[in-house]
Amino acid sequence: MIVRKRIAHHAFWQAAFFGIIALGIGLLWWASSEVEYVWRWYRVPQYFIAQMDVEINAEIEGTVKAVEEKGDKVFITVAGAYDKETYAAPAGSARVYEGDFAFPGDPLAVYEVTRPGILLQGLWITLKVSFIAIIFGILLGLFTGLARISDNPCLRWLAITYIEFIRGSPLLVQIYLWYFVFGTIINNLLAKQGIPPISSLWYGVASLAIFAGAYVGEIVRAGIQSIHRGQTEASRSLGMNYVQSMVHVILPQAMRRILPPLAGQFISLIKDSSLLGIIAIRELTKATREVVTTSLQPYELWFVCAILYLVLTFSLSMFVQYLERRTLIS
Repeated sequence: MIVRKRIAHHAFWQAAFFGIIALGIGLLWWASSEVEYVWRWYRVPQYFIAQMDVEINAEIEGTVKAVEEKGDKVFITVAGAYDKETYAAPAGSARVYEGDFAFPGDPLAVYEVTRPGILLQGLWITLKVSFIAIIFGILLGLFTGLARISDNPCLRWLAITYIEFIRGSPLLVQIYLWYFVFGTIINNLLAKQGIPPISSLWYGVASLAIFAGAYVGEIVRAGIQSIHRGQTEASRSLGMNYVQSMVHVILPQAMRRILPPLAGQFISLIKDSSLLGIIAIRELTKATREVVTTSLQPYELWFVCAILYLVLTFSLSMFVQYLERRTLIS
């Protein structure tokens, strides 16, 4: 009898969950119809996989002397008064015939190619920036956390200054500093040495990595200090030095405790990467904003943008949970 009541109770609240979700979707649909918005989901896929026409244009003025198909290629030869050019294109894409006269810029062949759409490009940039920033953030945070608990006052004070400065200022301000201040100074110095400038992408990565490193440093510090002091004393009594004790005894135990807060920090970092659009990095949010401007489809595209971020963060969360289970097993 008790088991049946529990099953019925559980089923009721499951139904309540799905009912609330359905109600929310219905209210959104009704509200959008009240403002006379037309949903056009069928137009969304083109922003992931785009079909584009590529033109091969004449570069000289002259007569088309030959249009020859060889296998899957067509070769178009244009002969001018003083020179001759041959253009290669996919078979069946030629738009001129032998004897035609071509001016510079005239299309000789037109063919269609499949390329990643703007949303897929933005998603890739978000993944790339976040992954690199996470790697450097872990390394920087690990050294910062160790310096934070060091007996060396110089290292400890440097770590405290870094952590407090980064945590005490908004990420948006730090991105501006890296791009407009440090970026300008560094690129000017490189230009004087004849070295190409560093792109804004790497200044964005630097700002995210340094921002994450401060928080990771505090997480590492708290994780190390949560391990009982007797672990250190026992390892030292076995003849290990400080580095060996930290690498083989303390850090492996601390990592199990800091994985959940690290996952939260990295999930926040993926979402924080959306701020990089202010320095002309076309990550997912900026790509979505550009598409919304041209297509006038804000509802569908911002929903898609949110879902893509959810997929990224949820995947990272599942991966960290997998690592937690592996560490518990080992």
